Amino acid sequence: MGRRWGFLIGFLVAAGLLGSGHGEQQPPETAAQRCFCQVSGYLDDCTCDVETIDKFNNYRLFPRLQKLLESDYFRYYKVNLKRPCPFWNDISQCGRRDCAVKPCHSDEVPDGIKSASYKYSEEANSLIEECEQAERLGAVDESLSEETQKAVLQWTKHDDSSDNFCEVDDIQSPDAEYVDLLLNPERYTGYKGPDAWKIWNVIYEENCFKPQTIKRPLNPLASGQENTFYSWLEGLCVEKRAFYRLISGLHASINVHLSARYLLQDTWLEKKWGHNITEFQQRFDGILTEGEGPRRLKNLYFLYLIELRALSKVVPFFERPDFQLFTGNKDQDAENKMLLLEILHEIKSFPLHFDENSFFAGNKKEANKLKEDFRLHFRNISRIMDCVGCLKCRLWGKLQTQGLGTALKILFSEKLIANMPESGPSYEFHLTRQEIVSLFNAFGRISTSVKELENFRNLLQNIH
Repeated sequence: MGRRWGFLIGFLVAAGLLGSGHGEQQPPETAAQRCFCQVSGYLDDCTCDVETIDKFNNYRLFPRLQKLLESDYFRYYKVNLKRPCPFWNDISQCGRRDCAVKPCHSDEVPDGIKSASYKYSEEANSLIEECEQAERLGAVDESLSEETQKAVLQWTKHDDSSDNFCEVDDIQSPDAEYVDLLLNPERYTGYKGPDAWKIWNVIYEENCFKPQTIKRPLNPLASGQENTFYSWLEGLCVEKRAFYRLISGLHASINVHLSARYLLQDTWLEKKWGHNITEFQQRFDGILTEGEGPRRLKNLYFLYLIELRALSKVVPFFERPDFQLFTGNKDQDAENKMLLLEILHEIKSFPLHFDENSFFAGNKKEANKLKEDFRLHFRNISRIMDCVGCLKCRLWGKLQTQGLGTALKILFSEKLIANMPESGPSYEFHLTRQEIVSLFNAFGRISTSVKELENFRNLLQNIH
């Protein structure tokens, strides 16, 4: 019996030695594992997991959303790319041709979009245009009807609302032009180095509630790195922590786009754009970024949940019979509204929505001050976009910050949305065409990022 047990123990020890690496070596970690091994499971401050988002976005939402964004209503965005930077004067304008933006000629934009930025019945549109004209003249005079005077005052109140999270362009300015987003896609332009770092540095260092003594990981403009950043971040209230994660998620999403639509070949015959695996690894590989890359990708998923939740909350605004995606093409407009509502109802069915009720809870006075700080910090970030030296980067930066700002406005307007009238303009809660176009295109960018992560995961699978 003793000899038999000795033989068995010896066999198990030998097997253990083989399995522990003294014999056959373990296979090396793949590039996909280094980028994505931590990007799984539940997200911080959420009850949702990455895998549920991937499945929902990539197979149920992404294809229909892309179809909607290709329609005339969503592809034309009016923007002023000539606004001066309000913070510094030494902007280095990018001279590369890929940084340029080609605006639309007047005859390229559908008449319905140019003549009315709104989406209601003809009678309601007429009233709104009269209101806007009076507001531009800067007067509510006695020549206007009583109904119009009242509407102008309500409209002005809306424009000055404390629920607006962005400083938006004056689309009536002669410098504001329509841009076809499909012909000016977000992709790698070559805009990088100190000028680009400066933009993100100001955003993070001055607008994310961070004291100067706390050093941000991998900050190229700060000397000396400290390991106190994440312990500081976890000690923040949930609102300030969420603010940082939203900005980090937006930054990560933009970097995913630049890596996925990279200029791989540029000859006199053709330009070839595609996935640059090396660029992606430099930005997100766990080893190359000292663990920072996977954290950024998880923040991208957090941003996705926030914008998804906002879209689920604003469904009643778009469901009203008077609402139109107005371009002047009646049949196409009706089809697009039907597709829009299909997408919104799909979003509403998502099983693990973010619960925003934890935001700005507790003492009402403190909560209101925190909300105002939150709003002003984000509004400041929207102003920083006018300091971006690459015009194409500025275009997409302005659109995506306005889209996220619109999402935040929706999340904190639940009561106003619930009290909207069933027909006609809604003065207490209102979305302009600019806000609608930016909201859906911004979410389209995040949705595309999530889809591209699946592509990069597959491309990196066999790379070590």
